Amino acid sequence: MNMQPILPKGASKLEDAIEKWTVPVGNLFVSLFHRIALFGIGAATVWSAGVAFLGMASKGSASIEDLLLLFIYLEIGAMVGIYFKTNHMPVRFLIYVAITAVTRLIIDLVNTKHEADMSILFMGITILVLALANAVVRYASYKYPSKNGISD
Repeated sequence: MNMQPILPKGASKLEDAIEKWTVPVGNLFVSLFHRIALFGIGAATVWSAGVAFLGMASKGSASIEDLLLLFIYLEIGAMVGIYFKTNHMPVRFLIYVAITAVTRLIIDLVNTKHEADMSILFMGITILVLALANAVVRYASYKYPSKNGISD
């Protein structure tokens, strides 16, 4: 039994008129939110990188952990820039950030404990899994490119 809702005459025209007006306004608000959020993330990244750099300058040297932190900020900035230009999230950059962060953790553990243990091995395996995930993403984007021509 197929029951169609009974609409008053002209209701579908009213729905069409409302949709013609609300869809572009909704799309505008979503676009504005994306732009404002991207500017906020970009500004926070620049600010954090500046504070980290000034901290390195004030102590007179930069450790490898400090440099890796700057690379993380660079990768986040590149992600924001790519997303701003293409409206496409570059998954590979998230993987690069994760690899750099885990590498930074390994260096911190080695510097504080001065010994190798299972946690360092597990973090190394984590980096291997992330590198394999990056290879899969690169292969998939090469073999099956997106319809709009943006490769990941």
